[in-house]
Amino acid sequence: MIRLLTVIPVVLLAACSTAPGRPPAEPVFMDTAEVTRVVLLYQQVEVARPVKRCWTERVAHTRPQRPDVGATLAGGMIGGVIGSKLGRRRGNAPLVVAGALAGAAIGRRLRRPAYAAPVTTWQDVQRCTTVNRLEQRQQVVGYRVDYRYEGQIFTAQTRHHPGRYIRVRVDVDPVSDG
Repeated sequence: MIRLLTVIPVVLLAACSTAPGRPPAEPVFMDTAEVTRVVLLYQQVEVARPVKRCWTERVAHTRPQRPDVGATLAGGMIGGVIGSKLGRRRGNAPLVVAGALAGAAIGRRLRRPAYAAPVTTWQDVQRCTTVNRLEQRQQVVGYRVDYRYEGQIFTAQTRHHPGRYIRVRVDVDPVSDG
């Protein structure tokens, strides 16, 4: 019984594939054809091209005013000399040091105003940036190929240049007389 159930579908399948009115599988094969003309196909595209743009800017640099070192040194020397004169009789070194420190402090204070405005200097600085410049260009997007096969001219569109010959797929379909 099981054997009979297995044989019946196989027989039915074989009968359906060769049933009258149903054509056999269509033959398809590859061949080559001679290329007669190739035309480039273009497309208008927008391309971004980087461009370097540069300009010059004036930049302010602000810094606090520096103390006048000359006045401080001069005051220190004068104070040291005065300390030296005053300290002749006693130990000379402590009075010279005290006179130098006092003279330096006085010289610095006399030379520096109550409010020292910051000093501003200007400098030219070159700045650059990259911007994209849009350009219109023609870009090759394919080829229109005319080729001859069995004495007839056909046209196809391809992505790559085919050369002197192009491969073609031949699909044979029988024509019924009715």
